Amino acid sequence: MNYEVATAEFLAIMLGTVRTGAWMMVCPPFNSRLIPGQVKALLSVGLTLPMAPYLREDVPSLDTQDLIFSAALQIFIGATLGFITAILFAAIQAAGDLLDLFGGLTLASAYDPMSFSQSSIFGRFYNLVAVTLLFASDGHQLILRGFLQSFRTMPLDAGFNMETSSQVLLKSVAEMFLAGVQIAGPLIAVLFLADVALGLLNRVAPALNAFQLGFPVKIFMVVTLSGLAITMLPNILNTLVDKAVSAVVQLGGG
Repeated sequence: MNYEVATAEFLAIMLGTVRTGAWMMVCPPFNSRLIPGQVKALLSVGLTLPMAPYLREDVPSLDTQDLIFSAALQIFIGATLGFITAILFAAIQAAGDLLDLFGGLTLASAYDPMSFSQSSIFGRFYNLVAVTLLFASDGHQLILRGFLQSFRTMPLDAGFNMETSSQVLLKSVAEMFLAGVQIAGPLIAVLFLADVALGLLNRVAPALNAFQLGFPVKIFMVVTLSGLAITMLPNILNTLVDKAVSAVVQLGGG
């Protein structure tokens, strides 16, 4: 039995799948190694199929060089859109890493096989909490919607504005650092005051050797106060998701 396949529509779906696959390899939380590669491939096809009506009108020619160029362009676009979201999402883990740095927990860092990097205690903990809150609040659907909007504003034959992308990238990096400092700032201030108090105590009573108590005291304060600070994460995560979606839409020309 022979089947007839619309070449243009099939090619449009495949090129759209390439963009979606590149995006899922970079964008959190879909870039996690907990999601098998086969599942990511099927999700890429499934997410692209509803967008086929917006893609079939801008299919490149069937020449080999045009297809290779278009596929490379889709990979670049998808990876760039995912990277913008990943930068803003990294603010929460950066806040956890700052707490580990100032709280003395960086000595307990270990290799994280999920991210192929060294990850300390609160950095990994904040990341896991953020992923949980993202799915619990349906924030992942907002991220998906923002990405799928790029198929309408950036068709397969659309160019890529490097000036706009560089501006969005620089703004996202600045917002990531700012958000990380704002999340961890209150606890960092408390830890700084604890260092000052230990220094004064050591000055008044040198025989106590107060700095030997520094590590356990600061670790106790981080563990205790983080339970209060973590209640701010839902609102912070919603703000970061909104900024990420806005940046993706702006980058796509929407």
